[in-house]
Amino acid sequence: MKLHEFQAKALLARAGVPVPRGEAVDTAAAVAEALGRLGGPAVVKAQIHAGGRGKGTVSDAKSGAPIVLPGESRPMGGVRVVDSAEKGRAFAEKLLGGVLTTIQTGAGGRIVRKILVEEALEIERELYAGILVDRGLRRIVVMASAEGGMEIEAVAAERPEAILKEFVDPALGLRPYAARRLAYGLGLTAEPASRLATLLTSLYKAFEQTDASLVEINPLVITKDGRALALDAKMTIDDNALHRHADLKELRDLGEEDPLEVEASKFGLNYIKLNGTVGCMVNGAGLAMATMDIIKLAGGEPANFLDVGGGASKEQVANAFRILLSDPSVRAVLINIFGGIMRCDIVAEGVVAAAREVGVTVPIVVRLEGTNVEQGREILAKSGLAVIVARGMGDAAERVVAAAAGKAA
Repeated sequence: MKLHEFQAKALLARAGVPVPRGEAVDTAAAVAEALGRLGGPAVVKAQIHAGGRGKGTVSDAKSGAPIVLPGESRPMGGVRVVDSAEKGRAFAEKLLGGVLTTIQTGAGGRIVRKILVEEALEIERELYAGILVDRGLRRIVVMASAEGGMEIEAVAAERPEAILKEFVDPALGLRPYAARRLAYGLGLTAEPASRLATLLTSLYKAFEQTDASLVEINPLVITKDGRALALDAKMTIDDNALHRHADLKELRDLGEEDPLEVEASKFGLNYIKLNGTVGCMVNGAGLAMATMDIIKLAGGEPANFLDVGGGASKEQVANAFRILLSDPSVRAVLINIFGGIMRCDIVAEGVVAAAREVGVTVPIVVRLEGTNVEQGREILAKSGLAVIVARGMGDAAERVVAAAAGKAA
């Protein structure tokens, strides 16, 4: 579950991470009022689940035309420093309800519904700090870099040596000496290094307390008076741990998520929308990944990741199939089921029920193996659906890719 910047900063501050003074608001009038309370120059930031907001472009939600403020020649972005309540209000009036498109949103962009108004700081240095789980090493890694304010992916690709890492034993946490080693490794000395080390320790505390899978500060700034603060914040909470955090569940913003993914979550389905044309319904995450790989190997592109799980009911399967077909980019469907806990006849009944409900206009390729496979194939054969039965994953992938391309499968 991704969080907005203002939500992440509230959690970080609770753990002791210094953050700028600021307020999250949702009207232009409230922006002006917040600026009055903060006093002096302030930063007005669009709140969407994407980075690159300052370099993005805000467009009118109805016409799609880029918004250009009076007296300016370039389209406005999602972040601006203002020195008066009037300027803040004028910017917010155009920003709220506008569509902000950045390098991370995709071409569709995101509607801006919330704004963070924050004090402007006199910055001496911009750094980077992040914490995530290294799946390969099965350890938590704390990262820091002197290349703050830059796209960290580009830094990692072009200058990997510029990213310092400390691997953490979860039983011990981030030790003070490791935090200091990162701080001194960035070229800081004396008091700034000590403050950064303290910030990193608090950052790890926030990561651990919230069961986060990612915490990223870019930039983490050192101000001219020597303070270390999280100027920006990105945070992702592990969905599998939300049962331990009832308060964090309330932070979910459904407006920032793909509607099909939101719908799938209502039925306990693991669904992620992708950009291809081959819809996939599979049981088991490993088999789902292998299915997407073999579709690409056959020359196609998967339209989604959809794992119905090992013990899904007929209703869950029906809802999964309905959601899959709701994606207009899907031109063919591959149902790839290995019946272990999940019985093939249950899958077949769910598919038939959903197909009759929504109407199927695309080819369906089915590969069933395992428990009650013959019963499942019989149910599909008698359903009246135009089902293409495949023998093996390779055969299924070739047939569904051909079908998606409009060729005989």
